[in-house]
Amino acid sequence: MSDFEYPQGFAFIAGVDEVGRGPLVGAVVTAAVILDPHHPIKGLADSKKLSEKKRVLLAEEIKQKALAWSLGRAEPEEIDELNILHATMLAMQRAVKSLKIQPHFVLVDGNRIPDLPMPAQAVVKGDSKVAEISAASILAKVARDQEMLELDQQFPQYEFAKHKGYPTKVHLEKLAEFGVLPQHRRSFAPVRKILMNNIP
Repeated sequence: MSDFEYPQGFAFIAGVDEVGRGPLVGAVVTAAVILDPHHPIKGLADSKKLSEKKRVLLAEEIKQKALAWSLGRAEPEEIDELNILHATMLAMQRAVKSLKIQPHFVLVDGNRIPDLPMPAQAVVKGDSKVAEISAASILAKVARDQEMLELDQQFPQYEFAKHKGYPTKVHLEKLAEFGVLPQHRRSFAPVRKILMNNIP
């Protein structure tokens, strides 16, 4: 990791990250992780820069070695109601609240922080600078990808295993062909457009 300067004087520092702001389907998933300084984990990096196999192995190691970890989420209905930014903040609050050890300080990937009961700091590109945020990004990504694989088994015609719900050419074609699922985010433009076109 880089020469990030950790806030001083806090025993438990949690890292928080999200996965799934861009997709047209499914929940936005967040994770919060407090690492154990006595059990370091090698190979932590931004989840997007790791192979799927490596992410899955690291996720297991994080769950075994971290002092505390948890997942948070906001469902498609909440995303449609609140907008994706506010839903992401809500999911982050849920992840922090679910930690079995409440952190004294929270480091959040990106440039915004949710409203939390403890001090927090936003870290731009935190998933490649802060080990705790990298660990959170890996847990969130593995969890959300798993949900997309399950959705793929339910609705194989949409090929969710391939595009993970992101608005790729394939996903947009399948959406146009097979229509909108209950799991789709109705407020996102490509989905909204199809719903409007289908109004008799």
